[in-house]
Amino acid sequence: MAKKQDKIIGLIILSAFVIFFGAAIIIFMRLGAPTDVSISGVGEKIAVIELESVIYSSRSIVRQFKRYEKDKSIKAIVFRIESPGGGIAASQEIYEHVRRVRDSGKPVIASMGSVAASGGYYVALGADSIMAIAGTTTGSIGVIATFPNYSKLMQKIGIEMTVIKSGQFKDSGSPYRALSTKDKKYLQDWINNGYEQFVAAVAQERNMTLKEVRTLADGRVYSGEQAYNYGLIDTLGTYEDAIDLAAKAAGIEGEPRVVRLQKKKLTTFDLLFSYDLKELVSSYVSAWPKVHYLMSY
Repeated sequence: MAKKQDKIIGLIILSAFVIFFGAAIIIFMRLGAPTDVSISGVGEKIAVIELESVIYSSRSIVRQFKRYEKDKSIKAIVFRIESPGGGIAASQEIYEHVRRVRDSGKPVIASMGSVAASGGYYVALGADSIMAIAGTTTGSIGVIATFPNYSKLMQKIGIEMTVIKSGQFKDSGSPYRALSTKDKKYLQDWINNGYEQFVAAVAQERNMTLKEVRTLADGRVYSGEQAYNYGLIDTLGTYEDAIDLAAKAAGIEGEPRVVRLQKKKLTTFDLLFSYDLKELVSSYVSAWPKVHYLMSY
C-alpha cells in the first residue's frame, strides 16, 4: 500500500514538474516576443531598426526588415547603425534585405551613430540615403582574418596533433601548425575575393568606379565629415535629422509616429537556447580562421 502511494506521489510530482516547466517555457517565449512601441508623434508611422553590436548573425535585423516591408502602415524605415562590422555573409545578407526594401519603393534611411565601420558600413549601402554625424567613425572597407597558432605552446607541453587530410589545403589556418608559404597565398586569394566583393558593392551603390573605391578602401577609417567629402555617404545629420529625412521621403506631413521593436528582456530561455548567443559563442570557440568585415582595433 505504501509503495502504491509513493508511486502516486511520484507521478504527481513529475506531472507538476512537467506542467511547471512547460508553462515556464511559454512565459519565457511570450516575454521575449517583440512588440512595437510608439516613441513619438501622431502622424503616419516610421519604423526604426537598430543594429547595436558586432554582426555575428543577420537573423534579428533581417526579420525586422521583412516585417516592416510587409506592413503597409509603415511608410519608411530608419536603419540606425552602431556597429564596427562583423561576419562577411551576415553583413551581406543584411545589405541585400535593406536593398530589397529600398527597391520595393519603401524609403530606407541609414543613420550612423558613433561607429558604423567595415560591415557596419556595408549594411548601410543598400539604403536610399546614408547619414552620419561629423564625428562618426566609418569606412574601414576591407577584410581581416585572424589565425591563432598554438604549435609552439604544444611543443613545450609535449602535445602533438596528428592530421590526416585529403588535400594540402584542407587544414590551412589550423591553430596546430604554422602557415606555409602556399597556405598564405591560398588564404590571401580567399581574403582578396571577399575584399573585391566589398569594393564592388561600394562602387555600385555609391556610383563610383572600382579604381576610385580602391583608393579609399585600404582599411583606413574615416570621420563622418571625411566620408561625406569622399562620397561614401550622402549627408551629415543627427538621428532626428534622419527621422525628418525619412518622413520627407515618404511624403509624411507633420510629425511622424516613430515605432520600434521593444527590446526584449534576456530570460533563462534565451540564455539556454538563443540562436544568436550560440552563434556568438561558436564564433569564439571555433578553430576555423575568423574572416570578417570588421574594423581592427
